[in-house]
Amino acid sequence: MIILKAENISKQYRLGLVGTGTISHDLNRWWAGIRGKEDPFLKIGSVNDRSTKADSDYVWALRDINFEVKRGEVLGIIGKNGAGKSTLLKILSRVTGPTTGEIKTKGRIASLLEVGTGFHPELTGRENIYLNGAILGMSKAEIKAKEEEIVQFSGCERYIDTPVKRYSSGMRVRLAFAVAAHLEPDILVIDEVLAVGDAEFQKKAIGKMQDISKGEGRTVLFVSHNMAAVQDLCTRLIIMEHGRLSFDGGVSEGINNYLNKDRTTKGYRDFNSDNSTVLSNFSRFEIKTVGDEIASQFNSGESIVFHAFVKVNSIIRNPVFSLRISDLNNVNVVTWRSNDFVKEPIPSNIKEDFEIVIKTIDLYLLNGNYTLSMSLLDGIELLDARIKFLDFEIHPSKPNKQFQTITKEKSTNSLIYSIADWKII
Repeated sequence: MIILKAENISKQYRLGLVGTGTISHDLNRWWAGIRGKEDPFLKIGSVNDRSTKADSDYVWALRDINFEVKRGEVLGIIGKNGAGKSTLLKILSRVTGPTTGEIKTKGRIASLLEVGTGFHPELTGRENIYLNGAILGMSKAEIKAKEEEIVQFSGCERYIDTPVKRYSSGMRVRLAFAVAAHLEPDILVIDEVLAVGDAEFQKKAIGKMQDISKGEGRTVLFVSHNMAAVQDLCTRLIIMEHGRLSFDGGVSEGINNYLNKDRTTKGYRDFNSDNSTVLSNFSRFEIKTVGDEIASQFNSGESIVFHAFVKVNSIIRNPVFSLRISDLNNVNVVTWRSNDFVKEPIPSNIKEDFEIVIKTIDLYLLNGNYTLSMSLLDGIELLDARIKFLDFEIHPSKPNKQFQTITKEKSTNSLIYSIADWKII
């Protein structure tokens, strides 16, 4: 069942001013409306790209947005800052109206668009619960039945009869989310505000949204820059780019598209380092196949050979090298250190430029994009560090015979394939 439908939603703003800025512009719009003509200012306006210089007094914050949301669906909305996410949620929440297009909804909408949305600072937390419930169209009896549960969930029992203006931003979000989630809206709209809360509350809030969608069959629209939260919570994803929809589909596919956009993988990186004031620094890094060819794409389980070239300006007495592989969610997948589990550690008292070679053995990474970071120390003194300096891609492949009986080419949510000895006692 379709509970929300956006049809050709567009929103235009005038840069720097409220309204059109001149009486003549307002009269032109009024006269066009009287004659049944299109607003003349809808024919102009630049694309919503915050990083470029404006070439018009008007900008399209949203342009021709179309999508549908089913009952019980959790729709994630992601995109860069200024992509139009918050503008879209304001229109869906009836905070502002679209310039063109129409929103069709069934049922009540509760929104949490910024810290303290809908709260009166002079009223206490308890009074604001009743105020928000009344705004949502609930009776006093309905609100009272939920009051204790809301207060308990928010964790603000001590301050519930204190004016909200004395709350911290985190406490306001706690109470506002508790109110929005427990007063039984048909559609719950959440902007990035959960990031203000602490880790315990974020986990609690995500769990509650999952209960709302799965257990109670209500709809959630969730905007966040936390890809892990989006992955765990959402059942579908749309990506906003310059005020338009650039993707509408599966969550994993959408996150990969978003994180991989504008990334380049070429298999090598030149640092052009010539800093003679430090003992040593990296000059080049290469990713190669076992056949000694530079590459940026590999099959899962295929051996990868990493080459780090080091320029030495003075004696390195106790060199320690580390290389780290991370996924695009900044999760550390693998770390190698030259002083751990290495048959031939780097020799001490190095005076000349040298090369470090690491070859992977049975590294079965989940398909996707990964990024590299590395560092070089002299004992505990950091000589050089490169963070997320180079990307490479892993394609799915059939594991070797040792792994086939375990994985059987089934999809997995883990980061790597691995085997272990099992027994039942």
